[in-house]
Formats: sequence, C-alpha cells, structure tokens
Amino acid sequence: MAGALEALLRRDRLIVALAIALVTALAWAYLLSGAGMGASGLEMTAMSGWLPGAAMAMPAPPWTPAYGLIVFAMWWVMMVGMMLPSAAPMLLIHAAYGRRRQVAPTVIFAAGYLAIWGVASLGAVLLQWALTGVGLMDGMMQVSNGAVAGLLLIAAGIYQLTPAKAACLGHCQAPFTFLQRHSRPGRLGAFRMGVEHGLYCLGCCWGLMLLLFVGGAMNLVWVAGLAVLVLIEKLAHLRWLGRAIGVILCLGGLAVVAAP
Repeated sequence: MAGALEALLRRDRLIVALAIALVTALAWAYLLSGAGMGASGLEMTAMSGWLPGAAMAMPAPPWTPAYGLIVFAMWWVMMVGMMLPSAAPMLLIHAAYGRRRQVAPTVIFAAGYLAIWGVASLGAVLLQWALTGVGLMDGMMQVSNGAVAGLLLIAAGIYQLTPAKAACLGHCQAPFTFLQRHSRPGRLGAFRMGVEHGLYCLGCCWGLMLLLFVGGAMNLVWVAGLAVLVLIEKLAHLRWLGRAIGVILCLGGLAVVAAP
C-alpha cells in the first residue's frame, strides 16, 4: 500500500513538473513571437541594444482599448514565464500534500497563484499607460527619463532591505510551513491558498518587477535576467543575497540619477 502511494506521489510530481515546464515554455515562446507588438521579441531586444543589431528609439504607439488588451496579455504571460518556475517547489510539494490530504488538484492552487499575477499585470499596464501619457516611456516599454529610472532602481533597492521583503521571502521559501498553516478544504480552499501564496510572492518580488520599466519590458535579455535573479533569491536561502541586491540597486540608482 505504501509503495503504491509513493508511486502515485512520484507520478503526480512528474505531471506537475512537466506542466510547469510546458506552460513556462509556451509563455516564453509567446514573448519571443513578439506578444502582438509588431516585431519579434528578439528584434525588439536588438533594437534596445542588448543583442547584435541596430539599436533605435521607438515611439510609443497610441493607447486604444485593443492595444491595452494586447499589453495586458503581454504582461500577464510574461509574469507566468518569469514567476512560475520560482513557484515550482511550492507546486510540487502541494501535489504530494494534496494526494496525502485528499485536497483539490494543484492546478486550482496554481490558478489562484497566477490570478494574483494577473492583477499585478493590470497594475503594470496602468502604470505604463500613465508613464506613456506624460512622455516618460518609449515604445520599448522602457522609462525614457534617467532620473525616473534611477528613482525606480532606488525604490526597488530600498524595498529589498525592508522587513516586509524578508517576511514575504521567508513564506515563499518555506512551502511545507505555508501549506500546514494555510491548508483549506475543497476547490475554493485550494484557490484561496494559491491566492495567498501569490500575495506573498508579489510582496516578495514587486520591487524587482519595477526594474522591467528600467530595462524594458520587451527586452528579453533583461526579462530573463530578472527571472533568474528571482529564482536564485527564492531557492538560495541566503539572507545576505537580498541585502546585497538592495545595496547594488540603490548605488546603481544613485549613479543613474547623478549622471548628466
């Protein structure tokens, strides 16, 4: 009986791992295709000067409801591609935990988690719209004012040093403890658990997500670098790492603000 249960747990974890890999790959494929922005992700990255090719300025297109939906889809898919791998430990443990406790499938937990990043994506779209409206963002979805970019770096760096950041990161790094404390029965309970974990994850990473406006939301080298940074920070369990990132961001922001 124990052997059969262990085999089921291994199968469930394998299915969840493959699903995470597939969804992440599809999200990055969508970004590479250009996410409906009129050029491929690699072309836009080259235009930003981060890949071989002709760097060029790109005017921000006019905002319409249709364009707003395209931008929202781009942000949400990008959040899925960036954040789902870092949530893999929680999802894999939930699969095993769910089998033992007979709770709702992990896909419902994941839906609640990704719903929070959908709300965060809406916030990013509104911020992008506001910055574009006052002429502070170009067509590469990158802040075009050095002082504003520097302030965003400083804001992200300061948040890295706060107790709120440390507390949220601690929840993300302790999936067993989270599931024991927040376990709820039924499908709605699983969705609520995913929402709660998503809120902790957002609390951990929102400062770093601001940096997408600094390097460009369609600069795939920058996006991939931030995704790797988030993954390392969550998996490394090194207290000094977050502080070091914060200090580096603050110093970088001060340098950008002070630059001519």
